[in-house]
Amino acid sequence: MQAIDPARPGQNERKLGTSAVLPAIIALALWCVYLLDQGLHLDLYQHGIYPRTLQGLPGVLFSPFIHGDTEHVLNNSIPVVVLGTALMYFFPQLAGRVLLYSWLVSGLGVWLSARASYHIGASGIVYGLAAFLFTTGVLRKQRMLMGLSLLVVFLYGSMLWGVVPLFPKISWESHFWGAAAGVVMAFAYRNIPSVVRDPREVVWPEEEEEDGMADGAVDPAEADEQGASSWRTSHSWLRFDPKDQETR
Repeated sequence: MQAIDPARPGQNERKLGTSAVLPAIIALALWCVYLLDQGLHLDLYQHGIYPRTLQGLPGVLFSPFIHGDTEHVLNNSIPVVVLGTALMYFFPQLAGRVLLYSWLVSGLGVWLSARASYHIGASGIVYGLAAFLFTTGVLRKQRMLMGLSLLVVFLYGSMLWGVVPLFPKISWESHFWGAAAGVVMAFAYRNIPSVVRDPREVVWPEEEEEDGMADGAVDPAEADEQGASSWRTSHSWLRFDPKDQETR
């Protein structure tokens, strides 16, 4: 079992920083491809997903790196960093699978069912991450993960409108399939524990009168024997290796 030592301040921050490295690299790659596309006039949109055509099938792999304008890449790169960091922090053992399945399911779903147009951008993956984190927090009886669900709703609750065909220029099909993949994975992996545990509840000593001592006071010399010493709590961010816990 691996736990964060309360005697080592900054350990949580270092772990959070480590979890952000890979999502930051992915976001940087999105910007590099976009800047090259704009600077060299490569018209990379032609390598996006064009539904139900052989030439559009490779776009399943390439389209997440292709964006139409600065707002488009900005709106995708920031959630990639935020949601990707949360995924790496809480579920490093699942992060690769969630990313891969969100990528492939959203891409193939678009290729099979979307409108006849070029579909580009990483929003399918973003919706997959958001849906997984939100749903897994709802399914598990863990305060930390329920709090994560509320954070996802607070930051990206407006994304819900992206799964319905309201805006012609937005690939709602990509959003829909990405979100569907995230929800399915949350159910499929609901028994795989998060590596971050809830803080233990504070245990307060019971009030009792003993040896004529009022107001529940206990003789300090007998405190340890009676288990009535000062309240105890554990460090609130405990990490452990899921291999050490049986899957339920």
